[in-house]
Amino acid sequence: MARYRGPKAKIARRFNDPIFGPSKALQNKSYPPGQHGRGRRKKQSEYALQLMEKQKAKYTYGVLERQFANLFDKASRKSGITGTILLQLLESRLDNVVYRLGIAPTRRAARQLVSHKHIFVNGELVNIPSFQVKIGDIVSVRERSKSLENVTNSLAANAGKRGPWLEWDNSQLAGKMIALPQREEIPENIQEQLIVELYSK
Repeated sequence: MARYRGPKAKIARRFNDPIFGPSKALQNKSYPPGQHGRGRRKKQSEYALQLMEKQKAKYTYGVLERQFANLFDKASRKSGITGTILLQLLESRLDNVVYRLGIAPTRRAARQLVSHKHIFVNGELVNIPSFQVKIGDIVSVRERSKSLENVTNSLAANAGKRGPWLEWDNSQLAGKMIALPQREEIPENIQEQLIVELYSK
């Protein structure tokens, strides 16, 4: 299964944003990685800014180039604001929903839970991280996986941090998508309009 396996701190430093979670590397080295990191010119071209924003979104949601391009194509064919629809499609991925529900502490951990068959959607086992969760779908933890230490620790740490578009039943360890997230509800620091401009060239 294709996914980014490289260094996380290096990517976070490139974008100067803790996209993989809190990182000491960003506090200690607030400049880009590489031997020219300190002396790199500050002014960037319009294309460079657009490309960086797309790369940041890809790394944030753990999506590779072809998947991202397909999602953008799907978003551009829907009526509405393309950038917002793109983010909604990314937020609707099963691995991201598992992360947003607090079942896993990171998107990488959520992807692993899905791939290792710990997650059900509407009572059916789904092990595809890119599966698109729809409004009304119920995402739950497999019965024999409910006692996993990683799951219980993550749920305890993330109680009360779920997005308003998700509903959580703690007794069943199951969550429901009740709506698509509005742009202002998505906390990610992504300028989606730059991504739209990049693909529109």
